[in-house]
Amino acid sequence: MRRVLTLIRHGRVDFDARDAFRESPRGRQWDPPLGEEGRKQAGLLAARLEASPPFSAIWCSPFRRCVETIEPYATATGMEIRYDERFGEVFVGEWEGLPFEEIVASDEQLARMFREQEAMFGLAPGGESGAELRARVLPAVEELLETTEGDVAVVAHGGVINAYVASLLGLEQDMFFLPDNTSLNTVVVEDGAPRVRFLNDVRHITDPFVFVPSDKDKDEAG
Repeated sequence: MRRVLTLIRHGRVDFDARDAFRESPRGRQWDPPLGEEGRKQAGLLAARLEASPPFSAIWCSPFRRCVETIEPYATATGMEIRYDERFGEVFVGEWEGLPFEEIVASDEQLARMFREQEAMFGLAPGGESGAELRARVLPAVEELLETTEGDVAVVAHGGVINAYVASLLGLEQDMFFLPDNTSLNTVVVEDGAPRVRFLNDVRHITDPFVFVPSDKDKDEAG
């Protein structure tokens, strides 16, 4: 049996919404909505997903940026979305809500790690470690694959996507790539064995016309 797991990162957020927070099982976390660009990305994502084979189930992080990313698709199709805190954003403790440039500017070690492509969230005072992130993400993905059939999707965050995909590739670092906003990252599962198929696909952003029916297609569909 062959099926596909699609990991979708949320759209671009409103970075000016610095006072937006929510309580999660990990603590008080920054929870901004999508910005204008992110809402456009969500619309293009919906058009792509509508033009693709339907999912049997969709799980989603309960953070606003993820909820708002999949909302246009859910509204158009009537698809039920299941929310799971285990797919929520990595907790960065005292850094929650701080602008990224402010965090990097405060410490030369952090600036160096940024330049040298190293994950920094594990250094956040009171934050979540990479091991803790993997400990909640991996069982959550395994559970959804065990309890559903067919193709499934997870709408989540860059750190969550890295945590799962790195485990399949045998990578130890917390981050090894930066998923673009609304990117699709696919994993093929055959006979219970998952393997990475494609990463960081944003063709609905770069080539949106491919996923929008032409006038001819519309006429033939009635």
